[in-house]
Amino acid sequence: MISLIQRVARAHVEVDGETVGAIGPGLLALVGVQPHDDEAAVQRMLARLLDYRVFPDDSGRMNLSLRTTGGGLLLVPQFTLAADTRSGLRPSFSTAATPAQGRQRFEALLAAARAAHGEVAAGRFGADMAVHLVNQGPVTFWLEV
Repeated sequence: MISLIQRVARAHVEVDGETVGAIGPGLLALVGVQPHDDEAAVQRMLARLLDYRVFPDDSGRMNLSLRTTGGGLLLVPQFTLAADTRSGLRPSFSTAATPAQGRQRFEALLAAARAAHGEVAAGRFGADMAVHLVNQGPVTFWLEV
């Protein structure tokens, strides 16, 4: 499982002009699922999303996590993160989970996040989404489990 996380001042996702998920300060996580991802990967990714220290403490050092700050978490499914881009000029999606498996794992991550954390919002699996964000920092990290 892959997540590209961005520390944001605010973010929201629109589908057909309608906002389907929005947060204030927190993390936007673009989530890609790979064929070998299982429930253990879902739980490990959730722990990393909630506990990864990307927020500044009083000294300005990145020592605080989403769990400690209580910020929002916006999960956006993005299968293209699992693409194989090592060769050629066109991505291969043979390294991405099937749509059915991707949906199941993304929804499992979303359900676990909502059970474990306060403000959790999401994009819509399989939809053509417009993702709006104000990246704070900018701070962006690639997480893989």
